[in-house]
Amino acid sequence: MTRIMLFLSAVSCCLLASSVRAFYLPGLAPVSFCKPEVAKAHEDQGDPAFCKTDIHLFVNRLDSVENVIPYEYDRFDFCQTEDEHSPSENLGQVVFGERIRSSPYTFTFGKNDECVTVCKKTYSAKAEDKKAETRRLNFLKRGILLNYQQHWIVDNMPVTWCYEVQGGDKYCSPGFPIGCYVDKDSNRKDACVIDAHYEKPENYYVFNHVNITIAYHPLDEVEGVNRLVSAKLEPFSIKHKKEGECIYSTKAGYEAMSIKGSDLKEDVDITYTYSVYFVPNKKVRWASRWDYILESMPHTNIQWFSIMNSLVIVLFLSGMVAMIMLRTLHKDISRYNQVDLEEAQEEFGWKLVHGDVFRPPRSGMLLSVFLGSGAQIVIMTFITLVFACLGFLSPANRGSLMTCALVLYVLLGFIAGFVSSRMYKTFGGERWKSNVISTSFLVPGTIFTVFFILNLLLWYKHSSAAIPFTTLIAILALWFCVSTPLVFIGAYFGFKKRPIEFPVRTNQIPRQIPDQSFYTRPLPGIVMGGILPFGCIFIQLFFILNSIWSHQFYYMFGFLFLVAIILVITCSEATILLCYFHLCAEDYHWWWRSFMTSGFTAVYFFIYCIHYFASKLMIQGLASTILYFGYTAIMVVLFFLFCGTMGFFACFWFVTKIYSSVKVD
Repeated sequence: MTRIMLFLSAVSCCLLASSVRAFYLPGLAPVSFCKPEVAKAHEDQGDPAFCKTDIHLFVNRLDSVENVIPYEYDRFDFCQTEDEHSPSENLGQVVFGERIRSSPYTFTFGKNDECVTVCKKTYSAKAEDKKAETRRLNFLKRGILLNYQQHWIVDNMPVTWCYEVQGGDKYCSPGFPIGCYVDKDSNRKDACVIDAHYEKPENYYVFNHVNITIAYHPLDEVEGVNRLVSAKLEPFSIKHKKEGECIYSTKAGYEAMSIKGSDLKEDVDITYTYSVYFVPNKKVRWASRWDYILESMPHTNIQWFSIMNSLVIVLFLSGMVAMIMLRTLHKDISRYNQVDLEEAQEEFGWKLVHGDVFRPPRSGMLLSVFLGSGAQIVIMTFITLVFACLGFLSPANRGSLMTCALVLYVLLGFIAGFVSSRMYKTFGGERWKSNVISTSFLVPGTIFTVFFILNLLLWYKHSSAAIPFTTLIAILALWFCVSTPLVFIGAYFGFKKRPIEFPVRTNQIPRQIPDQSFYTRPLPGIVMGGILPFGCIFIQLFFILNSIWSHQFYYMFGFLFLVAIILVITCSEATILLCYFHLCAEDYHWWWRSFMTSGFTAVYFFIYCIHYFASKLMIQGLASTILYFGYTAIMVVLFFLFCGTMGFFACFWFVTKIYSSVKVD
């Protein structure tokens, strides 16, 4: 009954999250826009802040599915602005490498403009510093070859590029390519397919013109107040005949702006222009303006059916395992407790090792540190998922997910110190100083070291994902000045409490373990134990990896919360089941084995990441490969601690429960 209620509550949370995902919680206030004459009339009446007339377009980093290394907008030779009016970045945005900057694109609400020239870039073959000119142009051509995408933002919304995909469906991408390339065999790559004008072999086509359509919802037609609900664009490559004239119809015989693949032998002039149009849209309201982007994400329909089917199967298997365990254990406990006082009954099965089952494990210090860090990660994960399900960490609030996770991880240092010290004292450990220091620095230090090495590589590549030195100092300050003191405080309270009392006494002399069959040996059990938990996450794992490496929005946090609950259940039950079999085989070394059994799910996670890298991604270059596997290693370590901790504490509860239910002389 408890499992059914848990399942129903999780499904309710999932459906609730999917129904409220369009709303902005908390505090993302809408901005009202109006035409200049309306704003002037209200300004004359003494209300200058009634509405805005200017629409500023911001630019974000450029990224690619073929290269892990993102770059800032100004690394490419696009039109720049001296205006520093950029929104402030939170910690999560800085860690993710998002760099939102001002752009020279500024529109007036309600004013349609045709072919506005933004800037003109010239690459002279006769320049004194020809190498610098060639370097700038080659970097642009390399970005086109690797399919780098621009990301523009209007009113905190991505400017989307919508086009048809297979099956006649329309996909709205939050970014658009900077150009396209046609190779020597006339194979048109990616974005070149959208227009037949891009067909010259060994030519790079720069998308130097965009048609921007901004839709607005008339909030109050009498007052003239409006809110923006979408911004879409179409990119074109146009060789401008003269300034102020753009022929961008695909039916017209215009000439595309192309750059030959050879070195800079003649001058290259690129004129960047735009056209903007404003259209009313009374159907879409401001609160649901993200829907058309999220609903067009690939595989979202598949996710609804596949994940629910997977979760139902996993719950059914978990229920069967639990039922078998309860029936078997009930018989065992009843048989053990039916002792004839006149005739001694010989012990057998898992009761035979009652004097050794709570013998302290080897390397108890390391196990307690892993458990403390794992408990910290588990609680951080579920609190973050709860906030995400409630809509507080929506894609509209950029960087909020990472910011929330980092802040929670730092503040939950108290939990890490408490759990680690409590378990270490239970294991009979006495080196409390080493335990506290290891808990404070082992796992965070390992992760930070790998992260710092990867950051050095990003610094070397001048990537926007490289964290500034001041931000690294801030992260270190959070670690040493907030998290570490909290670990010491938690450890103080953990060591102050009495050790956990076991239901049976431990013998002084260890019992000899008999020869084990193949299935009850440690390694086969550990390998088998991670299969079922991985089976319930691999579908959701595909969408998470897509959001990280293919730069797609992830918003199905309700499903993710449900999958996390099922993962905890399957890790717990698989570990308990294998632990029971090992105890019945008179093998009482269950401490580390319970942690490793569920923690081995992380190994399958890593294997799946290798498969995803080889089959789904088109990443090129040694640096991108190192970055991919470096960040994957960090995720695998965190996932290992998460699953291992859940399996250990489930097995610890199980062993304590069964040995407290039998009569032992």
